[in-house]
Amino acid sequence: MSQKLAVIAVRALFGAMLTVAVAAQAQAVGDQVPQQTTRVPETSVPVSANAYQNQGPPGPSECRGCFPVTPAGQGPNQEAGLPQAVPQQGGSAAAGAHPPRVGPPPTEPNSLPYDLLLQNGHVIDAKNNIDAVMDVGIKDGKIAAVSQHLDAKDAAKTIDATGYYVTPGLVDIHTHDYASTGEARSYAGDWGIWPDGFTFRTGVTTVCDAGSSGWRNFEDFKEHVIDREQTRVLAFINIVGAGMRGVRFEDNLDDMQMVPTGYMALRYPDTIIGVKSAHFTGPEWEPYIQAVGAGNIAHIPVMIDYGANRIERPLYDLLTKYLRPGDIYTHTYSGLRGEQDVMTLGPSKALIEGRKRGIYFDAGTGGGSFRFRVAVPLIKAGFLPDSLSTDLHADSMNSSTKDMLNVMSKFMAMGLTLQQVVADTTWHPAREIQRPELGNLSVGATADVAVLSEEHGKFGFLDMDNTKMMGDTRVICELTIRAGKVVYDLNGISMDAWNDEHPSSNPQMANHWTVFRPRPPLPEQITPRQPVTQQ
Repeated sequence: MSQKLAVIAVRALFGAMLTVAVAAQAQAVGDQVPQQTTRVPETSVPVSANAYQNQGPPGPSECRGCFPVTPAGQGPNQEAGLPQAVPQQGGSAAAGAHPPRVGPPPTEPNSLPYDLLLQNGHVIDAKNNIDAVMDVGIKDGKIAAVSQHLDAKDAAKTIDATGYYVTPGLVDIHTHDYASTGEARSYAGDWGIWPDGFTFRTGVTTVCDAGSSGWRNFEDFKEHVIDREQTRVLAFINIVGAGMRGVRFEDNLDDMQMVPTGYMALRYPDTIIGVKSAHFTGPEWEPYIQAVGAGNIAHIPVMIDYGANRIERPLYDLLTKYLRPGDIYTHTYSGLRGEQDVMTLGPSKALIEGRKRGIYFDAGTGGGSFRFRVAVPLIKAGFLPDSLSTDLHADSMNSSTKDMLNVMSKFMAMGLTLQQVVADTTWHPAREIQRPELGNLSVGATADVAVLSEEHGKFGFLDMDNTKMMGDTRVICELTIRAGKVVYDLNGISMDAWNDEHPSSNPQMANHWTVFRPRPPLPEQITPRQPVTQQ
């Protein structure tokens, strides 16, 4: 009964805000509209904005800073019928205005069944339970076939993947990518990193920014980063309207508002995949109540970085009373907030009961969120991660985390298999963010592919305590394919030798399978210059 009442209340709130928005629009064009008597409770208090923040137009009555909504328009980044926030005058471009730039257009049509064929690679696809040597055919940016013995004659380009592992493109659900603002010491600024420089070389084709922006500045983030990268950039929107900009912003309870956060997520359903609460140091439960409320509005999961360890809000209560099945707890192996039982050194009761409840547990190693003395006994006790992620930012990329491949190798040193870490960086995180089209090689799926190898030797892996674990294997990315085209090739396995007289594929069709545009030969390479003779 309580759930039904909650649904009715949310629908009523939607209706009220829609009515007010329609009235405001009608008055703007001079239409006569009866005065509305519906009032929306005050739920938002604006904070001071800087040059890149969007405080938004006046919202519904007594909802300062909220966005009014209108029925959604049509576009590649929206779903028809969902509420859409009204952008401010001069605001960012409409959703979908900047399609991802994934390679130049083809120069000649390809009538063959495949644009690109990966032959003889060991395919690991957790969703489809494949762990065997197979061929993978790609056509028009999609997976066209996964089978044994596909014919090279049917492809414009064939790559020999013998001795390599072929996996779905890796999905990193915890990164910080809002690097465009120039704000110092801020995850919505200088601590963010530009995705394309650090993704493809590690086999990552999808990242999820974990709360760097809130509803006030998400559109700036989208315009200046998300829409300009070849990497697929999704986002958890911060429950703090100002985003992840330091304690004075992230402890501001007045700027934690479920309504505008949820509406911004509804406006961009193709991009915003969750709500994030992080770094809160106070004793209140309000950040988590608001975050879950926004998640309920937009029907998306919540990710929690639990901030300071406060006795007033124990981890057990968060995982068993406040979060919902399908929500995500990150930094699982930090040991900072009661994840480890002090007596057994295994998982605490909070983690055990949280997993029974259906909470997902993500690694999120970061710069200060992973300890071997926590992870090793938890893993030995059987408490494995549901997903591996990096929490990659300007600090962690140079300290203990480094990149996704290092995280995978680190967990292999603790006993996980290659198959397990591939599942934890492909299908498992895709399932957590409710994107079943990602993290797999199903026929018809977007052709995001990583070609990996194992290097054997003596390697050290680090943690936040400046301690190390030695391992004998590390994972290397040989080739990355994004939307059907090669975007990274470490050792040139997709390329011919420079002195080959007969290319393995038609250079005029290269744009079907690679973003690396062929360079036309110089005139003297076609017709060598004759030596100049003196008259």
